Amino acid sequence: MESFEMPVYLVRMDHPDGEGWGQHVAAHVLYLRRLIQEGSLLASGPLKGTPLRSGFLIMKGANRQEIDAMIAGDPFASEGLICDLRIEEWDPLFGCLSNHATGKLPQELKSLFPS
Repeated sequence: MESFEMPVYLVRMDHPDGEGWGQHVAAHVLYLRRLIQEGSLLASGPLKGTPLRSGFLIMKGANRQEIDAMIAGDPFASEGLICDLRIEEWDPLFGCLSNHATGKLPQELKSLFPS
């Protein structure tokens, strides 16, 4: 497992539908592309089957304040187009994002993954 660099955060944004969303979605996507190029955004996309337009982002940053600042820089945020925002720190121990994990297994799992 590679060395741990920065915490990973799961971000869910819910947006009101309507004209504002349509006017700013291109700027939002361009902003996300910049975050991908910078290495701060690992993945993003819309959620399906939700009552509002909703998106999910997997981001990494030094701390929660850095994630908050990246969200604040999103055109959807500056235009007031985020009606609900949830941010949780996540440790992707298993799977294709495990190279971003802390590598600190819960005690109950250590016997399954000997060093």
